[in-house]
Formats: sequence, C-alpha cells, structure tokens
Amino acid sequence: MNYDKIDKKARKVLQGNDRGLYTVPTKGLYPYQWNWDSAFAAWGFSVFDPKRAWAELETLFQGQWDTGMVPHIVFHKQSFGYFPGPDVWGIDRVPHTSGISQPPIAATMARAVYEADKHYGRVHMELLYGRLVSWHRWWMKNRVENGMVCITHPWESGRDNAPDWDAALINVDTSEVGEYHRSDTDHVDPSMRPSKLDYDRYVALVQLARAAKWDEAEIARTSPFRVADCGMTFMFLRACRDLLHIAAEFDMGTEEIEGWIYDLKQGVKAHWNEARGHYDSVNMRTGAFTNTLSSASFLNWYAGIRDDRQLKHLHRILDEVQFGIPSLDPKDAKFDKLRYWRGPVWGIMNTLIGLGLAETGHTVLAERLRKDTQKLIAEHGFYEYFCPIDGGSAGGGAFTWTAAIWLTWASPHAKGRF
Repeated sequence: MNYDKIDKKARKVLQGNDRGLYTVPTKGLYPYQWNWDSAFAAWGFSVFDPKRAWAELETLFQGQWDTGMVPHIVFHKQSFGYFPGPDVWGIDRVPHTSGISQPPIAATMARAVYEADKHYGRVHMELLYGRLVSWHRWWMKNRVENGMVCITHPWESGRDNAPDWDAALINVDTSEVGEYHRSDTDHVDPSMRPSKLDYDRYVALVQLARAAKWDEAEIARTSPFRVADCGMTFMFLRACRDLLHIAAEFDMGTEEIEGWIYDLKQGVKAHWNEARGHYDSVNMRTGAFTNTLSSASFLNWYAGIRDDRQLKHLHRILDEVQFGIPSLDPKDAKFDKLRYWRGPVWGIMNTLIGLGLAETGHTVLAERLRKDTQKLIAEHGFYEYFCPIDGGSAGGGAFTWTAAIWLTWASPHAKGRF
C-alpha cells in the first residue's frame, strides 16, 4: 500500500473542499460550513498549513451569536437547492446561520492546532480564547442540567439519526411542516439517510424554535424534545479540560473552568445506565434512559473518565464486526449497517475513542481502532462512513473530516495523538 500517495490524496480532499477561509464537508451534499466538521478540518490543515488551520477556526467563529452560541451551520454564500437553508432558519444576522449548535470540540482542536506550531499559533490562540470561553459559558448556562449536556434538536448532537432520539421524537407534532424537497437524498441513496418521518420531525423542531424566537428558556419550556446526550457531555468535558490547559498556559485564570469540569464530572455519573452496564443518554422529559449503546457511549476515556466497566461491551462488539466501532450495538434491533448513525463506522468517532483509549493506557484497543480506520480509508477512500460488516463505503465521498483524521491519526505517518 502506497501510503505516501494516500497522504497526498487526503491533502487534495481538504484543498478541494476549501472555499477560501472555510471548508465544506463535501461538495453538493453539504455546501456550507459545519461546526464540528470545521474543527476537524482545522486539525487536518495543521499538519501542513498552520495559517489555513487558524483561518478555518476564526471563520467558524464569525458566526458566533452575541449570546456566545456558535451555530452548527454558517451560511457564508447562498447555495440554491439546499434544504434547510437560511430562509428556513430565519436568523436575522450576517452571516446567516442556523439556530442550533453542534458538538463543542473547537477548544480541543484549537489546542491541537496550537500544539502543532506554538510559535505561529500563539497570537491566534490569544485572540480565539475569549470566544471559546463565551461559547462554553453558553453551554453551561443554557444546556447543562444536573451536569449533563442537553440537546434541543437531533442535528445538534452531530449524530443526527441516532436511535437515542427516537422516543423523544414521538411527541413532535409534524402537522404544520408542509411540503419541502430534501437535497440530501439527491446525493445519497435514501436508504442510507434518515426517514421522511424523522425529517418531518426535524423540520418541526426548527419551526418550533423559530416561533420561540430562538429563546433558550422558551424552547426549554415548550419543546417536547430535550435529551441529555452522553456523547455531548463527554466531548464538552474534554473540551473544557483542553480549555483549562490553554488558560493555564496563557495565565488566563482557571477557577471558572475548573468549576465547569467538576459539574460535568458529576453529570457523567447520571449517564451511567446500571441496568445495561454502559453510559447512556437520558430523555429529560421523562427521565428515562434511551437504552442505546452507541459509539458515543465509548467516549468516556476521551473525556478523561477512567472507567473500564464498558470494556466488556467494547470487546464483544469488536468481536462481532470486521471493522469497529459501529455507531450502534449490532445486537440492537434498530441496527442498520448502512443507515446514517444506526450502524455504520465513522472515522471521526474511531479517532476520538481511540485517542481516549490510548491516553488511558488501553493501547492495544486503540491500535485496533486505528488500524481498522486506516484500512477502511486506504481501501475504500475518504467517505463519510463505512459498513462495519464488510467495510463498504457509504454517504458522501471526498469527505473533509475523513481526510483530516487520516492525516492526523489514521495514516502510518500520522502522530496518532493530539
């Protein structure tokens, strides 16, 4: 296998999706700047172009609201035919944005970009730091309940179609959604995407929040959907720890961030589903666990939570598939090897889980995930996700974050760490 050639292809994917100061996840399917996609892109660019890496993060934060929230989409330029576009969200600001956020990993990736070239990155980190703190404050004020991070829309989780949200979506009223044309199924086989009913519910939640004028307190009061997502709690806890590291290095003061970390660590305990023996999401409207063992459940090591009780599940799942880690336990009745977040392997999740395992001493498991991801990309290309059974590629092609994690973690030439 010519890994030098694949490394060059990865760079070309990033450059091909480059729109000047930001990347799109992939041409056509996702034509705007997405939040956590860009965070991964910045990490990828840091391998060969630190200047471009910082531009990616700084452009993302151009979309930050006065409240501190960083939206999940920034609509820098109009892309006709995409749904839901800026007209659906109805946000009166420039640049136009969506009204929800996405996994807050930017602090973690900003630290990684900074560590890659401290000399060049110092002034950029100093300028970005305040914006990162403001975003983290927004999460703590509006979305953290009992130490757990809550989402108000499935898209906010980054795991759009995961079964974790099914029960919480049942009571979403879709009677006023109306007709619309989905652009995602123009680019990808509909069998790999969320169902029409799910999509109707997603649109209805956008309409509900827009009617509430994007007021967080009103949305929390009126929306039927509010789920404490274990994946978000773990990613935010990790991001706060990385923000703490930055604050200490730049002598910015650490007490506030230390308080956030303490609260989130307490919240992790509430995510533990004792009956099933794994970390789980919680439907905040009913207080019930979602009873979903997903790839997000295994992000505890990435968050710095040294809890090995889930190792038995991890070993079992890896024994059942050729490529780990499927986004849903293969024993789950809802497992679908090719449908969005209901079974496929995502390189980005393997990366975060693998990094966490390595950092906490589980080096053999970490290397298994890295090798699996390496083989999937080397043999099938830079796809959005892959089949855990046979490795087949699925979703969008020439995908930015898949190229980014190849350069930073999966390639034999990568450091394999932050």
